[in-house]
Amino acid sequence: MAEETPQAPENKPSEQPAADKSAEAKPAEGEAGAPKPEVKSEDQLKAEARSPKKQVAVDAKGSIWMSRRNFFSRAGWAAFFAFVASFLIGSLRFMFPRVLFEPSPIFKAGYPDDYPVGFVSTIWVKEQRVWIVRDDDGLYAIQAICTHLGCTPRWLDAENKFKCPCHGSGFTSEGINFEGPAPRPLERVQVTLAEDGQLLINKSIKFLQEKGDWGKPGSILKV
Repeated sequence: MAEETPQAPENKPSEQPAADKSAEAKPAEGEAGAPKPEVKSEDQLKAEARSPKKQVAVDAKGSIWMSRRNFFSRAGWAAFFAFVASFLIGSLRFMFPRVLFEPSPIFKAGYPDDYPVGFVSTIWVKEQRVWIVRDDDGLYAIQAICTHLGCTPRWLDAENKFKCPCHGSGFTSEGINFEGPAPRPLERVQVTLAEDGQLLINKSIKFLQEKGDWGKPGSILKV
C-alpha cells in the first residue's frame, strides 16, 4: 500500500487590517523616494518677504516694467525727436524776425484856440514829453527833455521857468537855458496844422536854437 504524501498547506493570503495595507502603500519616512520637505535658505526667505505676493512677470511684449535697454533706447529716441522739433521751431522763428513797434512820434494836440497867449500847457508832458507854448509870436512845441542828462524838467508857473529837478538847470518859457549845467537850450519839435484844423506835433523833426533852426517853417506856428 502506497504511502500518502502529505500535502503542503495552502498558502492563503493572510488577512490584515486596512490600516496595515495603507501603511505598506506609503513608504516609511527616511526611505528612498519619500518626499522631503523643502528647506529654504535665509536669502530666499528674505527675498520672499520683500517681494509682493503677486509679481507681474516681465516679458518682451507690453510689460509694465521696462528694462534698462528699453529705457535707454526710448530716451535716445525722445532726445532725437526733441532736437528735431527745436530745430524746426527755430527755423520757423528765423523766418519771422523780431520787430520793435514803437509808438508813433506824431500826435494831435487839439486846436490852437485851446492854448491862450502866454500859456504853457503841461497836459502832454506825461504821455508825449512835450510842452505846448503860445506867446505873441505864435505857438510852438518844446520837448520836455533836459539838454544836460535827459531828465524831465518841470514848469514852475510862479517863477515862469522850466526847472530840471536832477541838477538844477533852468530854462525860460521859450526854452533858453540860463542857469545850471545845461549846455544848450531845449529842443523844439515840429508843429503844423492838420486837415481838421488841429495841431499836429511831429517829435521826429527837431529844431535846435544853436543851429539857427528856430524860425524855420515848423518850428513855430503863426496863429
